[in-house]
Amino acid sequence: MAESYLSLTDHPVAAGAALMRRTESVDGRVSAGSPALEVMTDLAQVDAVRISPGASIDAAIERMKAAGVRLLFVNNPSDELIGVITSNDVEGEKPVRFQHEMGVARREVLVRDIMTPREKLDSLMLDDVQRARVGDIVATLRHLGRQHALVVEVHGGRQRVRGLFSATRIGRQLGVRLEVGETAHTFAEIGAALRS
Repeated sequence: MAESYLSLTDHPVAAGAALMRRTESVDGRVSAGSPALEVMTDLAQVDAVRISPGASIDAAIERMKAAGVRLLFVNNPSDELIGVITSNDVEGEKPVRFQHEMGVARREVLVRDIMTPREKLDSLMLDDVQRARVGDIVATLRHLGRQHALVVEVHGGRQRVRGLFSATRIGRQLGVRLEVGETAHTFAEIGAALRS
């Protein structure tokens, strides 16, 4: 049985028509009460910026600058997430500490040496994010002591990273500077922070 479809009415595109931007608010600004999705980088709409674990940290810095991001997803050859690396990782004390411990030159420090592995990453469920407000996300980032939080969804019985929250981006959209510090989560990290 053949279905019948109706043709939609077509209209000319008006002079001066603008392209819609990704953010839903007209000027990109949000409030603490705005839907959290308005400040999430949605990987269904933009490509994730990736890097190989075997790349140098200097290559990571260049990739971040070229893409205008402060976090890179580290993936294996099967395109599975194995970690992330941030600008704080590559420009902070991690490379220096690794160089000292391993007796290597900076050019020998690789992404895999200082990235945050997947097992240590915090994530939020997309279902929860869809009901959350921007203020909830800020509170979550502060509670976690993180600049970034991944958003995951379950698709086909497997978890996949759907999005990313960045304190820097949220602050820019709120029109404020957000103070969200990286905090130590293990005794070893606390000890390392006290020694540095």
